[in-house]
Amino acid sequence: MEGIMDHLAHERSKAQFSVEEMKVIWAGSLHAFQVSDRIARLVASDPGFRKDNRAVLSRKELFKSALRKAAYVWKRINELALSEEEASWLRFYVDELAYAYVHWGMFVPAIKGSATEEQQQKWLPLANKMQIIGTYAQTELGHGSNVRGLETTATFDPETDEFIIHSPTLTSSKWWPGGLGKVATHAVVYARLITDGQEYGVHGFLVQIRSLDDHFPLPGVTVGDIGMKFGSGAFNSIDNGVVRFDRVRIPRNQMLMKVSRVTRQGKYVESNVPKQLLYGAMVYVRQIIVADASIALSRAVCIATRYSAVRRQFGPPHKDQNGNGVETQVIDYKTQQSRLFPLLASAYAFRFVGEWLKWLYTDLIQKLEANDFSTLPEAHACTAGLKSLTTSAAADGIEECRKLCGGHGYLSSSGLPELYAAFVPACTYEGDNIVLLLQVSRFLMKTISQLQTGKKPIGTTAYMEHVEHLIQCHCKVQKAEDWLNPSVILEAFEARAIRLSVACAENLTKFATPLQGFSELSPDLVEAAVAHCQLIVVSKFIEKLQQNIEGIGVKQQLETLCNIYCFNLIHKHLGDFLSTGSISPKQASLASDQLRSLYSKLRPNVIALVDAFNYTDHFLGSVLGRYDGNVYPKLYEEAWKDPLNDSVVPDGYHEYIQPVLKQQLQNARL
Repeated sequence: MEGIMDHLAHERSKAQFSVEEMKVIWAGSLHAFQVSDRIARLVASDPGFRKDNRAVLSRKELFKSALRKAAYVWKRINELALSEEEASWLRFYVDELAYAYVHWGMFVPAIKGSATEEQQQKWLPLANKMQIIGTYAQTELGHGSNVRGLETTATFDPETDEFIIHSPTLTSSKWWPGGLGKVATHAVVYARLITDGQEYGVHGFLVQIRSLDDHFPLPGVTVGDIGMKFGSGAFNSIDNGVVRFDRVRIPRNQMLMKVSRVTRQGKYVESNVPKQLLYGAMVYVRQIIVADASIALSRAVCIATRYSAVRRQFGPPHKDQNGNGVETQVIDYKTQQSRLFPLLASAYAFRFVGEWLKWLYTDLIQKLEANDFSTLPEAHACTAGLKSLTTSAAADGIEECRKLCGGHGYLSSSGLPELYAAFVPACTYEGDNIVLLLQVSRFLMKTISQLQTGKKPIGTTAYMEHVEHLIQCHCKVQKAEDWLNPSVILEAFEARAIRLSVACAENLTKFATPLQGFSELSPDLVEAAVAHCQLIVVSKFIEKLQQNIEGIGVKQQLETLCNIYCFNLIHKHLGDFLSTGSISPKQASLASDQLRSLYSKLRPNVIALVDAFNYTDHFLGSVLGRYDGNVYPKLYEEAWKDPLNDSVVPDGYHEYIQPVLKQQLQNARL
């Protein structure tokens, strides 16, 4: 092909590093790259996984299409005898939200994490073979973040050896569980356990929702879909549901009893399995969400970067490699670079902190199983904060990428509107982002208070041990090049984080009660939590650079991305850095100078850096982000596929347009 495709080929020829090695680093390992690449190509080549028509389907058509694909995925998994890892990649690259997303992502992990060995032996084979389809029913119409406020009850009846699951109010209706509306046969339902007249808090119960014979709801169960959601496509392919229980009875042994149980006599008994193990599931889900944030942002950045290299507007005409007069590539404008390149750097930063969180989760589980709970509070705060930080940044970044693509970014065929609509709920589910940051701030305040008792901070708060130095130190930067020293960057971020936290801790003492203080200072506490979480991302990116990184020029590109990520944060949060005295105005100016020079340094490599994500055109689902750069012919082609273009004269012309043109509205049937 010629023209634009050759233009992107020319862009790729500028790369100053090994793209294949960077693909391995992005994937996490050579094995992960090989498996994911093979499955991605398998999906892209299978017409059964077509998704380019999603935007024009009605809700019912979209839902049915998702059902077909979910069944087809399961068929292919069994036909190809795929491993659990391969099956997971297959579901990922199919890129269609359906009931299986919740079944495998939440229902099965809930059974693994909360059920006894005996219960797992009964239920997991059924779930793993999809002989039952499950969902995770925690959120209610009236309560989301406040789990302790859930109203659904599970009352033990000793006469029948059953629990009675009941929704006592309208607001106790379970609301939002994916797959619940029309598909799920079973649900892990979270309810207030009541036995012998006493309440024991919220526990999980395995409740059958629908008949396995005719799929009708069981007696006492009122269940349905909650309706259309934001955007076209996206979460509208999945049946987020509502369910109310009218004294539904389940056997006692369908309470998930790993950490506590109710005896036949109705006595509540805690097992010797520590309750803290349940937090492991929460850490697991949140580290998955951080990984999802890096993927969603990288998809948007890939689209915006390729299109910015294709699009030309204004500028002094100059000759291209073929000698033709052309306008300036949009990607060469500094305003475009200053908005786009930090997002590219963020995608890599979030990828690496996500890798570290996988290690953190594994380490945490090993400690919990050995009855070592010392790192749990820090791990919980860390994953909560990073879930909040990365999903907020990714959601904002996807929208920024849409705007970076100009008017064409608003087209469904750009892939960006649906990508945004599909990802933005992550800012709310599994913990509202602001609520999570407030949880982080409470942990930080507790950690600071414990410094006075001599308790040593651990993990991501270890820097607080040096509180005296960090409160008093002065940034050593004297010239722009000094900012390229990782230890200088790290100290600036540590100083900012500790000073914001200490200031909050000191201000809290001025209030009559801690509750009043936390309420009044909540915006400041959120800022302190953000500073702490950004420090974690920065430190993990720097740690990544200290590893043995192979490949020509790969480490240099990662160093550039790391510095762009750090200096852009300094630029965005300059008020924090200056008000805390972490850096001076002159040093801030030098950081900005360095940032501008880094944009120029990165520019020749940006197409190759997004190629390293190794996304197929099928997975990207974007005309603007096509690998071959053949954007304009494909945009034109896509336009004619719209159902409105099925006829030259539109439906409704004779009824509504002609009467207007002919001045005959008085005779029209309106």
